Amino acid sequence: MSDTITQTSETRPAIIVDHVTKTFLKRNSHSLKEAFVGWTKGKKVRADTFRALDDVSFQIGEGESVAVLGFNGSGKSTTLKLVSGVMEPDGGRVFTRGRVAGLIEVGAGFHPELSGRENVYLNAAILGMSKEQIDARFDDIVAFSEIEDFIDQEVKHYSSGMFMRLAFSVAIHVDLDVLLVDEVLAVGDEAFRKKCAEKLKELTQRGVTMLVVSHSMGMVKDLCPRGIVIHEHKVLFDGPIDRAVEIIRTTPH
Repeated sequence: MSDTITQTSETRPAIIVDHVTKTFLKRNSHSLKEAFVGWTKGKKVRADTFRALDDVSFQIGEGESVAVLGFNGSGKSTTLKLVSGVMEPDGGRVFTRGRVAGLIEVGAGFHPELSGRENVYLNAAILGMSKEQIDARFDDIVAFSEIEDFIDQEVKHYSSGMFMRLAFSVAIHVDLDVLLVDEVLAVGDEAFRKKCAEKLKELTQRGVTMLVVSHSMGMVKDLCPRGIVIHEHKVLFDGPIDRAVEIIRTTPH
């Protein structure tokens, strides 16, 4: 299927993914021990390549909220990591406009030996906030996260849900232009997930550009009018979210 559109918004693009290819090395030895034994015996360790993305292109206009859909291993999370700058493409180009915050991996960017309070300041500073700005928003960040009793505890003792709550809360209190969300809302109780979804809606109403990866079809239909389906590492469809969800539900694995 080649129902592909490049941009549904007339505004200038906030994200451009231009003919992007990403390849990873896949070693054939089953373990580091086997690789070492092979090396000592003078055997070459064969390595194959795995193409995670193959000539992927799309544009997201400023203020658009777009879902990236696909089966496990299709390249969705790789796409978000390339947009966030965590990875670089092997071919093609990725451009973003403005300040980008990524909720891509639970606890990513948190230093385990620092307290929750210290990590708030560290992560907010990385996202471009001044100390004065963090001071002014610190209480709101902690209150939204609902982990006030643990804010001065080292985060190495946090559960994955506590990581997610604090990371999400920091990101949404930053003056950001682009927010990348990858399945982190799958962590936590139903009440907190609902609160996060409402906050994401508020951000879209404020004009924040959003790229969302999720297996929750209900959530993406509620948040995103547009969906991009990545299947077998290529863009299969780019268009209305209802059609994108239908394609996901009817396409064989």
